[in-house]
Amino acid sequence: MIAKRWVRGLVGGVIAVGALAGCEVPPPPEAAPGPTAPVRAPSASRPARPPQPARPSQPQAQPCPEGGVRLREAGGDAAMGLRLASLALVNCGTEPYVLDGYPELRVLDRQGAPVEVSAATGTNGVTTSVTGVEAAPRKMTLRPGAEATFSMVWRNTVTDVTVPAVEGWEIEVVPRPGAPRVRLRLTQPVDLGNTGRLGYGPWIERETR
Repeated sequence: MIAKRWVRGLVGGVIAVGALAGCEVPPPPEAAPGPTAPVRAPSASRPARPPQPARPSQPQAQPCPEGGVRLREAGGDAAMGLRLASLALVNCGTEPYVLDGYPELRVLDRQGAPVEVSAATGTNGVTTSVTGVEAAPRKMTLRPGAEATFSMVWRNTVTDVTVPAVEGWEIEVVPRPGAPRVRLRLTQPVDLGNTGRLGYGPWIERETR
């Protein structure tokens, strides 16, 4: 009796399993795709560029002033307190430039204000023998690119300690009557001490090669 019940149960279990096996069970849903990082193509490695040397800045051409001429320093000398300096006038324009006689000049301080100085042609009592200052004036014509010079002479002497020493750091020149003024900032001052006296010579044509 027990054996029959066991057989029936076994047969029923087999049938139930077969019935379940015959049913189609749907597959589970696929997982929703999540955010993905963009895939970058591998870049070819580039060799590092060596540092480039800095290019030196090109000096800019100095513009020619309104009057067609400019000033520049042209040398000097100093001995035993006696000073001698020369300035050159360059014709930077396109037309010939006529000079005749002496320039008209003023000495200015660091701020561009006139200094108290007696400036006159010739040695002006500063000395008795300076080449160029006591030369005879003459008329000349400067072609474009040509130069003419004039010399200045003074003494760096302090005769009174109660009087402040004077220094000029700019020279203002009228090259010829009626011409525009031309200024030049000096690299070395006109150190007059407290003598208050300066002499200067006429225009002298400068030979250029």
